[in-house]
Amino acid sequence: MLGLYPVWYEPNIGSGWVIGFIATIHVLFSHASVGGAILFGWLANRAVRKNHPEYIDFIRRYGLFLLVFSYVLGSITGPGIWFSATIANPKGISALIHSFVWMWATEWVFFVIEVIGIYLLIYLAGRVDAKTHTRLSMIFALASVATLLVITGILSFMLMPGSPDWHQTGGVLTAFFGPNTFAQVALRIAFMLTITGVVGGIVAAKIEDPAEKSHIARVLSAVGLIGVAGTFLAGRWYFQTLPLSALETLTLRSPSTFSTMVAAAVGLSVLWFLLSAAKPGVLKVWTASFMTVAILVLGLAPEETAREIMRKPWIAGTYVYANQTIGRDVPALGIKSDLPLMEEKGVLATHPFIPEALRNPTDADRTEAGRVLALTLCANCHSLSDSGIRPLKRYFPAEADKEAVKRYLGAGLHRGLTSYMPAIPLPDLDRDALAQYIAELTRSADAASNDSDTQEAAR
Repeated sequence: MLGLYPVWYEPNIGSGWVIGFIATIHVLFSHASVGGAILFGWLANRAVRKNHPEYIDFIRRYGLFLLVFSYVLGSITGPGIWFSATIANPKGISALIHSFVWMWATEWVFFVIEVIGIYLLIYLAGRVDAKTHTRLSMIFALASVATLLVITGILSFMLMPGSPDWHQTGGVLTAFFGPNTFAQVALRIAFMLTITGVVGGIVAAKIEDPAEKSHIARVLSAVGLIGVAGTFLAGRWYFQTLPLSALETLTLRSPSTFSTMVAAAVGLSVLWFLLSAAKPGVLKVWTASFMTVAILVLGLAPEETAREIMRKPWIAGTYVYANQTIGRDVPALGIKSDLPLMEEKGVLATHPFIPEALRNPTDADRTEAGRVLALTLCANCHSLSDSGIRPLKRYFPAEADKEAVKRYLGAGLHRGLTSYMPAIPLPDLDRDALAQYIAELTRSADAASNDSDTQEAAR
């Protein structure tokens, strides 16, 4: 039997959008936290060396804000990612846990230090000497960056293992450290500073003393502008580390609006930092909150979506497909590819959760069997309805009949002719059922379009 689990399918938006929505918000919280920790370490040192006690007060204010914004809300969305990703792709999560269980345990230790650290920074501000507070700030900053490094190494593995021969040799470190790991760390740290400069404005807006507010505004603007410049430079490095398949997929499959959104995020951020430095009066809670949402929508959302797009068709280590299928042997882990069994016996015969009546479907059941196959093989990346992510019916012409679709399934899909579509070698019975369902799906879409045109003409 194939080692596949039941499929979680959200008809209107798709499971990918559910994960993406939760993850993007969580990344805002986590990036604000790590960026804030780096800022705290620098401000605490400056407070001692340059005699700026107002920095300690700002650390206390900003830390109290982050306690709710990042650590409470982040602690809600973090398990939300785990839950949604686990039911969307249990094989993918299993692959990551089996490879990095001790890495994740290490990250949780650093996260506990973070949580304790933020409480200490808030509670002990002004109650201990400045040098002790500085040491606490540095420990907090280092723990935050350590959590970033661990998570980024795992995210890099999801695109490609650190070493090309990892599938043969195995090893946690060879999976973790690759050409993409440190480039992504640099990119994220730079972007975190941009986010910190924006989110910190919400706190700075409440400072009553005009001189202190002006000074803090200039500090946040400088940090933010450094972050924007660093993001540009680190981004160039990051793209140079990507494999050609990822660049091809990103070029071909990214929405055309992505580059416009990113350019808007950069331009708006630079304008905001320059304006708030020159005229601190514009720094209000609602303006800084608006900028935070703008960074979330125009900057974070495209970045996270692009990261998901470019690793397709894989979900982990270039051996687990996005639809849970094991797409290659991994001798180091004793893992065998599902493709030979799939090609010989088919999904209908070997998927443990296929209804018995559909394992050898009659003509009457063939469309339903095709729908189950589409749910199993396609629904993780394609919506089966009109809405949601990449609706499946849009990838076939309305005039395509069952035989035409079946020929494609036996050629392009069977061999995986593109870098972003997996090779799914199906036997004749499975291809026939899936082709019949897709043909009816596109036919119903064409009929609905014709009805809409007729109603429009009548009006």
